[in-house]
Amino acid sequence: MISKLEMLIALAREQHFGRAAETLGITQPTLSTGIRQLEEQLGVKLVIRGSRFGGMTPEGQRALVRARQIVGDTRRLREEMRASREGLAGHLRLAVIPTALTWASKLVTGFAEKHPNVSFTVLSRASTEILSMLDDLEIDAGITYLDQEPLGRVAARPLYTESYTLVCRPDHAFAQGDAIGWDALGDARLCLLTPDMQNRRIINRHFMEAGVGPAALIESNSTVVLVANVLHGGWVTILPGDLAGFLCEGKPLARVPLRDQGGGPAVGLIAPHQEPYTPVLQALLGAAERVAR
Repeated sequence: MISKLEMLIALAREQHFGRAAETLGITQPTLSTGIRQLEEQLGVKLVIRGSRFGGMTPEGQRALVRARQIVGDTRRLREEMRASREGLAGHLRLAVIPTALTWASKLVTGFAEKHPNVSFTVLSRASTEILSMLDDLEIDAGITYLDQEPLGRVAARPLYTESYTLVCRPDHAFAQGDAIGWDALGDARLCLLTPDMQNRRIINRHFMEAGVGPAALIESNSTVVLVANVLHGGWVTILPGDLAGFLCEGKPLARVPLRDQGGGPAVGLIAPHQEPYTPVLQALLGAAERVAR
């Protein structure tokens, strides 16, 4: 039954039989058979079928909610039993907004030193993706903005408050001062993260509040691409201070703090609200508190 519920979750996530089967490491006929068997066991039709996947029936949508709960509870039970048998061990899947990857490294490396039998997969994802991945049980926790969009029912541990830095070449006019205001960037040759990124929406709001609307002529979902454009093409970009320091270290680049930033958005670790948490996840939440201190 559990494996069939996992098939239902994968199908709802991928909206395609072939892709769902691939994510589970099974064949498409095996997935189709498993869904049909689940429908027979529950006595209802769960999936709308035609020449292709047509969505979930109302009964399928209700079953999906319970499937996520049951599969999540089963995984937590396995983790608890493994911890009682082997101590703190297992694998944690973490999705992180691109601008928080340096903080994810601080959290993961410190945790791994203390708990060497726990391994990690760390993925770079947009904030909206992180929430959906939590819902679909694709990840165990995420690092994202805490106060920019509704998070739903999650446990949250603040890590830091984001502040922004302009990155440019040392010979750029912006590099001559100790700090710069957002209103001075109206005609800047900007490269920024793509509009689907929460960080970009925050930066756009700062520009709007400053009364300017500069155009980003290069957009990317990679902060490495942004810094490379500044380094080789004479562009300027805006990054969180901690990340800017990491990406610019050892490079002929200048970092100029931006003024008038207000309180800055909070970034932290989020995990599905559970009672109780698995030992590994409880330890990770505690590690986030220590990193923040």
